Amino acid sequence: MRQEKTLILDDIQAWVHTAPYLIVTDYTGLTVAQFSELRKRLRAVSAELHVVKNTIFRRALSNENLPELSDEIIKGQIAIAYGASDVSAAAKVLKSFQAEFQLPTVKAGIVERAVLSADQVKALADLPSKDVLRAKILGMLKMPATRLASILQMPASRLAQVIQAKAEKTT
Repeated sequence: MRQEKTLILDDIQAWVHTAPYLIVTDYTGLTVAQFSELRKRLRAVSAELHVVKNTIFRRALSNENLPELSDEIIKGQIAIAYGASDVSAAAKVLKSFQAEFQLPTVKAGIVERAVLSADQVKALADLPSKDVLRAKILGMLKMPATRLASILQMPASRLAQVIQAKAEKTT
């Protein structure tokens, strides 16, 4: 392998190794402006999009002991979306961009070493983000304490209302 390809492989392997998810897209037909806009939107959710050479990407997956993707998936002009966290946010960006421009086509994904179909990646886009899920969990954990506090304060507030009503009657 030539020196340039070895450097490219090392670079791809570095982010394949650290990324908890990879989303394979076919960017055929996207203009440079659209591709730049997609990258910008992904950057806003802490994700990146890189064009890769199919054979080098296949080798990077193999070197990192990740599941092998079929020839049908790694075919044509592919770009890989990846990030440090929150696969659903990146999937949402790709889904909304595809709805807006009819491109790129999501082909597959790898999340936590499991291969996902294009439909499964799109289903991830419908999930709430990690922050929303965390807020819901905290809300559920907080709910019993809030109910207890309202129950404990209820008799005192009723007593205060009765006293106030008596005071208003006498005046």
